[in-house]
Amino acid sequence: MSGNLRFLQGVNMSTALTAALIAVAGFFALGPEVSALDRSVTPRGPLASEEDRLVQLFEGAAPTVVNVRAQQQVNQLFGGEAFQRIAGTGTGFIWDLDGHVVTNYHVVARGSGGVSVAFSDGTTSPAKIVGYSRAKDLAVLKVEEIPEGLELIPVGTSDDLRVGQFVHAIGNPFGLDQSLSRGVISALGREIQSLQGTTIHDVIQTDAAVNPGNSGGPLLDSQGRLIGVNTAIISPTGAHAGISFAIPVDTVTRTVPDLIEHGEVQRPILGFVPYTGSGASRFKGVVIVEVDGPLAEKGVLGVDEGSVRDQIVAVDGRPTPSLGELLSLLEGYRAGVEVEVTLERDGEERKIRTTLLPPPS
Repeated sequence: MSGNLRFLQGVNMSTALTAALIAVAGFFALGPEVSALDRSVTPRGPLASEEDRLVQLFEGAAPTVVNVRAQQQVNQLFGGEAFQRIAGTGTGFIWDLDGHVVTNYHVVARGSGGVSVAFSDGTTSPAKIVGYSRAKDLAVLKVEEIPEGLELIPVGTSDDLRVGQFVHAIGNPFGLDQSLSRGVISALGREIQSLQGTTIHDVIQTDAAVNPGNSGGPLLDSQGRLIGVNTAIISPTGAHAGISFAIPVDTVTRTVPDLIEHGEVQRPILGFVPYTGSGASRFKGVVIVEVDGPLAEKGVLGVDEGSVRDQIVAVDGRPTPSLGELLSLLEGYRAGVEVEVTLERDGEERKIRTTLLPPPS
């Protein structure tokens, strides 16, 4: 029995070798048309409804998303020839058909050598910084011409956002243009520090993949509406770690018109002179030195013979431990709005309601 097996194995190996040689010869004789490696293309079929929605969302918004690049002029020592280097790159989006582009302030903050914008069609244009807010980390650029036929991103509101709803970020992470990422709102009402050390309130936290280069890009809801501007990440490596932040669109819509018209935020005032001396930080709130207008009518008192009387410790329940925090907070309001001011005198707090005044002309 074993002899038969060895025989059969021998015959089988010989037959297999012969067949292989014939197959190879046949392949070269007949050409690749009969190759078993040839595969036909299977039609894709329709996209799933969710895929189709995402494709339409991206294709609708992407043409208005731009790549922002800031150049820094560097003067060499000992009279060497000055040169330019990249000082910041990020994302922006076209705000209106007049050529205004919104981005983060930190993207263009060091653009002493000029700023340029690259559109989705590959064209580029020099841009001028027309206004910025360090406290809100927002800047508005102006280009002379934008591509024709653009449809602007519709503006939503951040007032009715819910934790858990889908969000979408379009930007240029690591310089990779026109990238789409998706996630959910992880939290609302966060606070982050701006470049000047003041607090940006009501920030949106998401887990959408946002990386260096996404700064200044739009955050969209499921309807493709603008709900925020991506601005920062938390990461020990500088890359996406599941926590990113966006400035809420309600802050954007309050800030951008002022930046376009005035170059800065038109912050309303309460009508008092604050203490700004070196010892200001030792007080709980903002010390009132002199008071005028509505506050005086409500019995608010300033410093008397070197003695502190009233200090502002909160506005609408938000603490104001420093003048910078108070000014940052007031940037979220318009003149004529009534606010609740919490005052402290001799260790006791009281609350008054007063109307914000327009800034001095």
